[in-house]
Amino acid sequence: MKTIQYISYLFLFILFSACGKVVDKVDNLGNYPAAGTFDDPLTSGAFLSNLYGSTLTSGWPTGMAGIADEGGGIIGDGWVTTDNSTMKFWPYATIRKINILLKELPAGKVAADVKNPMIGQAKFLRAFLYFKMVYYHGGVPIIEVPQELTDDLKVSRNSTSECFNFILKDLDEAAALVPKKYTGNDRGRIDQAVVLAFKGRVLLYKASPQFNPVNPYDNANWATAYTANKAAKDFLDANGYGLLEDFSKVFETKGHKENILSVIYVNPAKTNGRGEDGVRPLSESKNATGLDQPTWGMAEAFPMKDGKKPGDPTSAYTYNAQTFWLNRDLRFDATVVWNGGIYELSGIKGRRQYTMSGIAKSMDAFGFIIQGENHYRTGLYTRKGIMEELPSTQVTLNDVDWPEIRYAEVLFNYAETANETGKPAEALQVLKDIRKRAGIEAGGDGMYGLKAGMTRAEMRQAILDEKRVEFMFEGQRFWDLRRHRMLNVLNGMRKYGVMATKVNGLTYDQVTPVEIGKANRFELLPQDFTYEVVELITNGPKQMVMPDKYYFFPIQLSNINQNPNLKQNKDWGGDFDPTLH
Repeated sequence: MKTIQYISYLFLFILFSACGKVVDKVDNLGNYPAAGTFDDPLTSGAFLSNLYGSTLTSGWPTGMAGIADEGGGIIGDGWVTTDNSTMKFWPYATIRKINILLKELPAGKVAADVKNPMIGQAKFLRAFLYFKMVYYHGGVPIIEVPQELTDDLKVSRNSTSECFNFILKDLDEAAALVPKKYTGNDRGRIDQAVVLAFKGRVLLYKASPQFNPVNPYDNANWATAYTANKAAKDFLDANGYGLLEDFSKVFETKGHKENILSVIYVNPAKTNGRGEDGVRPLSESKNATGLDQPTWGMAEAFPMKDGKKPGDPTSAYTYNAQTFWLNRDLRFDATVVWNGGIYELSGIKGRRQYTMSGIAKSMDAFGFIIQGENHYRTGLYTRKGIMEELPSTQVTLNDVDWPEIRYAEVLFNYAETANETGKPAEALQVLKDIRKRAGIEAGGDGMYGLKAGMTRAEMRQAILDEKRVEFMFEGQRFWDLRRHRMLNVLNGMRKYGVMATKVNGLTYDQVTPVEIGKANRFELLPQDFTYEVVELITNGPKQMVMPDKYYFFPIQLSNINQNPNLKQNKDWGGDFDPTLH
């Protein structure tokens, strides 16, 4: 990634500067705030800013690549249990704070034109948290008021249907209270663009096979989801949103038309949401490495320049694993770093990344005789979201925003719902638009390498395949497979990397000072090496285990022990049905 454009955001400064001073007046936000808190716009704003920080907590989801078929890492047996914390989400402490604001601010003395957007933002944040709980666990207790110790705290779970209705009600009320679009210093706040885009995501999940296993693709929820996602797309189009013309700029610039909801990072107040120190090769990083390393399967998922799959005999471009980087979809170059490829980390001009044992610095190599065999190295790295100009000593100062929702996701959600409601032409147009932006050639038939006359099932798969490439390392892939009830794609999977085994015909133990000198001067090119596809080297599990019971995760046992009225999910020792039946 090239140099980030730095912009000052007033909202962020309020969040990290003014709030630090004002929160003192709010007392301990874990308790009930002092009288008068919601009579003052400044303390009310500070309270709301704290809710943003407690709700939109995640930066880049670097742990998700290994869970799916994107990055190195193997999920073995027993990954999720009822008593561990893996894949559990129970944010009721934050929900209580949101409920405090929603109870007290309407009665406060803050002017209506100031407090109403705050109320709308808080309703969105509550919906955001409830939605995440629902797609993790199914129905959960709906709590709309701040509970006190004198209340009956042993609440039961609401049905999944009731939870979806509650989420959608909050979103509709939020949309009526927030402005159409925040820009400039207010970028990062919840506006109608965010609410409508997120509502489309919620309804897509509600229609999905995850929640409708008996009738996965013909249930009535798909029509509602289509209407919502088309409305979101139309609204966004009318208000200046759209695809950036250059895919590589999506993560290199801030505040552009593709970002709908961004978690904003600004050096030095808030940094390293990308986890760059864990993503870079260790020779130009510090602390750790091994995150977001593409597998060979992920690399092969990118199409050729004409949109055809690698190895497709109808492609205009011949594919050879020995030159796998040639003539690929431009997103490949913008996302993947391969042995001998240019990767100008630490601002080192002309720097090439090597991964062959004996040529690469040992901490970067993928080989049989090196350190790090527990880290599932793949022979590939990524440049997505990486600030290449940062020196290794400052690698944690990455301040690339996390795009929680971007326009491309809305397009994919719209395409999915269009396909499932008998509108394949609309779905196809989305894929064409995505591929055109990616620099894929239209071809003589104008299909951008896509098959003409796809069936509904073929279009569904084409959408998933395209989204896998477009959103690599953005935390979408695992959840997409899960909501389609396609964890069978992962279950039993073995993962592979690409190993450079020779340079100019020489193996690692035959390398001479001549080759090492060329490597130090970055003169060795990718085509100077010989490659083999090799299963990831590890002392841990080698095969993914993704059972069907992972379509819904269990409530953590400690929560059930505290509240015997909470029923556990089916498949996890209980009888609660988390689906929509």
